[in-house]
Amino acid sequence: MKMSKIVQTSANILYPFVLIFGLYIVMHGHLTPGGGFQGGAVIATGVVLVIVANAYEDIMAMLHKVVYKAQESAGLILFIGAAGIALILGLPFFNNFLANSGLLFGLPVPFGPNPGDLNTAGVIPIMNFAVGIEVWGGLTIIILSMLSGIRKREA
Repeated sequence: MKMSKIVQTSANILYPFVLIFGLYIVMHGHLTPGGGFQGGAVIATGVVLVIVANAYEDIMAMLHKVVYKAQESAGLILFIGAAGIALILGLPFFNNFLANSGLLFGLPVPFGPNPGDLNTAGVIPIMNFAVGIEVWGGLTIIILSMLSGIRKREA
């Protein structure tokens, strides 16, 4: 069932803001409560908003499970890759080799109140991002699968 034009337009306007908020939660996960799973769930909720506002045929034309399966796989590969690079460097698996290195995400964390510097925590922001895109893809696949099951029952 298709919602009114007002609901569709509102959902399409709100989705980018939900996406940005979800990415904010993902990228600030090492500084604040939140992280990859929570941010990915927020972004998937934005996808649900778009799904609810549009007709089944429009959604199936816009969203393809193959894309989200590839997204979920890319998140998993990035997560395992970030953990496995430490093995190549001769360090233990999941070693935070970037922390305090001065490289990407490698500035030391100052003592005292948290200044909110995103360039800290080593590989943790990379892993948060990987988990975020994996959860976003995985939850969207679950939602699309549930949606296709409902459509089959209606027919």
